[in-house]
Amino acid sequence: MRDPLSVVTDAFTSFLFGKVETTRLPVRTSTGQAQAVYLPTAAPGLGDSGVIIGREVYSGKGYIYDPFQLYGQQLPAPHWLVLGESGNGKSALEKTYVMRQLRFRDRQVVVLDAQGEDGVGEWNLIAQELGITPIRLDPRAALDHGIRLNPLDPSITTTGQLALLRTIIEVAMGHGLDERAGFALKVAHAYVTETIVERQPVLTDIVERLRHPEAESAEAMNVAIDDVRAWGLDVALVLDRLVDGDLRGMFDGPTTVGIDLDAPLIVFDLSHIDRNSIAMPILMAIVGVWLEHTWIRPDRKKRIFLVEEAWHIINSPFVAQLFQRLLKFGRRLGLSFVAVVHHLSDVVDGAAAKEAAAILKMASTRTIYAQKADEARATGRVLGLPRWAVEIIPSLTPGIAVWDVNGNVQVVKHLITDTERPLVFTDRAMTESSLDLAAGDALRAAELEAEQRAAAFVEQHIGDSESTVA
Repeated sequence: MRDPLSVVTDAFTSFLFGKVETTRLPVRTSTGQAQAVYLPTAAPGLGDSGVIIGREVYSGKGYIYDPFQLYGQQLPAPHWLVLGESGNGKSALEKTYVMRQLRFRDRQVVVLDAQGEDGVGEWNLIAQELGITPIRLDPRAALDHGIRLNPLDPSITTTGQLALLRTIIEVAMGHGLDERAGFALKVAHAYVTETIVERQPVLTDIVERLRHPEAESAEAMNVAIDDVRAWGLDVALVLDRLVDGDLRGMFDGPTTVGIDLDAPLIVFDLSHIDRNSIAMPILMAIVGVWLEHTWIRPDRKKRIFLVEEAWHIINSPFVAQLFQRLLKFGRRLGLSFVAVVHHLSDVVDGAAAKEAAAILKMASTRTIYAQKADEARATGRVLGLPRWAVEIIPSLTPGIAVWDVNGNVQVVKHLITDTERPLVFTDRAMTESSLDLAAGDALRAAELEAEQRAAAFVEQHIGDSESTVA
């Protein structure tokens, strides 16, 4: 039974306004207040200028990422770490990202391509499409007029040349040079660069001078000439491997004429190099210093340095230190370093754990594809990922990844356009993709069809989005 006060109130209201069916009055409010009624399903995006990656899974909105656009506002550094098991889409992401970046007029990309199929690197199709000839470093081809990179190229400063020689030797020896060996190398290098002016100095000249040092160098330090020769013997033996050993042909002559460092895309094809041999870190050291002194310039271009199989770099302390120096160029000269790694444990538990931690700290963007549960938990601890992200990583399907952009964590589905598809998927990737489809059901097939329609929309609007930045 209603109380008397309510009955009187209703009667008075009806007398004044007539019978009212709906007693709840409309509410006027702001969108900022009204959004509290509906719980958010996704974090805010990264803006609308840059490269389209795909769509955010929970909200379905487009996901746009560009380290050069975000730097200074949302990113403290433009470097990027990509993690995940094979066959989950890392390679496809890298390739489409590079091709979309190259639509900008002020972009330039260097790729160290360590994967290979059918005798060429994975990036060969993309290079051909862009009219680029990959720099294929192959010990066998180098002996037959193949590509050479000269560590003593005059385009590298004398300080850079000496630093490069030290790095090569330290990588090969597995430890740093002592003072005496370093002195022998320094005086040999100084003599070669001062006396050989009619041609490019080469490693053979350094080896010869280490074996037969000048008397003046010994006299300057008040030591015997035989002592200087003994100090440089191990150094000469290491460099001799590049001259007359299993790595000969790639570094023991003048730099090959015609290498175009002004091309929008430069691909170093390392697919013929044994990734588990000492050749790979030595090669990385040479390429790293060579690029540092010949490619990175204050010309207002935005440069991307993408390294596949990056644990081969970070696992060597001396090479890792060199690449740390490269990363520091990012802020001053517009360089974005992209490292692709299968497992974080490959680097954090390696010989260069300290250097690896420093490099990981510089990477403000982290993209994590599917990993096993134990690896996902370890990755989450190292990278400081939120718990919910760590829990979903093992269940991610190919093409979907967790993106952490300086604390902005979202789940993103990478979309590939029909134009990009034949360039992105190698035979191996196509095989893996078909296996995934065979394991799927009709729902997955319908999802793929929807993704193709969305990808067509992305392809149609990529130019519009990028023109905003250009």
